[in-house]
Formats: sequence, structure tokens, C-alpha cells
Amino acid sequence: MTSAGDPSDRRRALILLAVIVVGIVVVAGLFVSLVVLELPKMVSFVDEVFTPGLGLRSAAIIAAIVSFLVLIAFALASGDGIIGEIAFVIPGFFVFFLFFWIMTAWVF
Repeated sequence: MTSAGDPSDRRRALILLAVIVVGIVVVAGLFVSLVVLELPKMVSFVDEVFTPGLGLRSAAIIAAIVSFLVLIAFALASGDGIIGEIAFVIPGFFVFFLFFWIMTAWVF
């Protein structure tokens, strides 16, 4: 039987401790180098994402075009064509326009 103060147990404990310390140092070094190398890229990405995008005027033009195209596709797919669905197309256009206008201005 070996006692608790056996030199081989102490040596294994010291080697294990050294491996853990070296591992922590390597991981910390990798983290620091990642932060130093990637931080400028992350800052520029955040700057691009949170800059002012489209205004309400540009979003209104995009929303009008998208709403018109979507409602033409809906009217043609409905079976009656554009003339038979005109009572639903006109209010639908304004609802879609408002939705696309606000969402485009908000998202972009």
C-alpha cells in the first residue's frame, strides 16, 4: 500500500495541476487574441446594423410597388380576374400598403 505522501502521487498531482494551468493560459490567450482580432469586425457590423436605413418616403415607394404586385397576383389567382374582385382589391391594396410601408421602414 502506498501512503498519501507517496512521491509518485505528488508528481501526478503536480503534472495534473500544470496541465490545467497551461490549458487555462492557452484558452485565455486564444480568447484574448480572438477579441483583439474580431472586435473591429464586430464593431463595424454593429455600426452597419444600427445606422439609419430607409426613410418613410423610400419605404412608401417600395410598399406601393410590392402591394400592387401582390394584389394583382391575388386577383389573377382568385378566378374572377381583376374586375370581379375590385371591391376587395382596393381596400386590400391600402391595407397591404400600410403594412408593407411600416414594416419596410421599421426593418430596413
